[in-house]
Amino acid sequence: MPAGGAPAGPPHGRRAPVAVALDAPDTATALRWGRAVAPHVAVLKVGMELFYREGPAVVAALRAEGLLAAPEGRTGPAPAAPGLFLDLKLHDIPATVAGGVRSVAGLGPRFLTVHAAGGRAMIRAAVEEAAAASTGTPIAIAAVTVLTSLGEADLAAVGLAGPALDAARRLAALAVEAGATALVASPWEAEVLRNEVGKNVTLITPGVRSKGGERADQTRVATAEEALAAGADLVVMGRPITAAADPAAVAARLAATLNGVSRVADLR
Repeated sequence: MPAGGAPAGPPHGRRAPVAVALDAPDTATALRWGRAVAPHVAVLKVGMELFYREGPAVVAALRAEGLLAAPEGRTGPAPAAPGLFLDLKLHDIPATVAGGVRSVAGLGPRFLTVHAAGGRAMIRAAVEEAAAASTGTPIAIAAVTVLTSLGEADLAAVGLAGPALDAARRLAALAVEAGATALVASPWEAEVLRNEVGKNVTLITPGVRSKGGERADQTRVATAEEALAAGADLVVMGRPITAAADPAAVAARLAATLNGVSRVADLR
């Protein structure tokens, strides 16, 4: 790590348009993964497993090591470090979700997820609270459309009219109308959603796997190259990177190969 605590990045400061999912059981593991990938990727994602166990302290620990950029308007050890994606998928009545947004806004996330199925009023409450709590660029409320683990039979079982593409289109339109500035959808829906919501909405695609890689619990998957070519701005990758023998090498390869594919060079 160079002087000043900031991780050394790829040549010319180019980072892969990847959010690495730090789905770790504890802070120590998250820090180990973060040290490996932070020089090469645009975003680090902290989700339910890690946040529910460690709370805001894990964000503070990552930031203290220069593995996360400081919130806008504040100084920090690594202004060029990856941005924070808090993937908490808030889903409750509007007042409760607004309170949740208010509680984590001080952590300075670049993105914060809510479930689009929570409805227009809930999404709007999250967006308004994010704007009120932000000192710089507002937190981007990212509305989750249809989980990548759900297939057509799953949608029918929970009473959500499919197919998945139609459900994602309905939820995406509702979320954007309510003020969401980012959407989370599988790579299979990316091209249609990009055409429908335009260029001003950040499109985030989980369910990204290396070619021929394990699908695990994901159903609607694609490679990073395919997702970005379809219109995604940011791809979420967890196990294909963190479970690799050398996560740093995998992240470096992504930084070297994906920069020319994404519509957005830097999402920090």
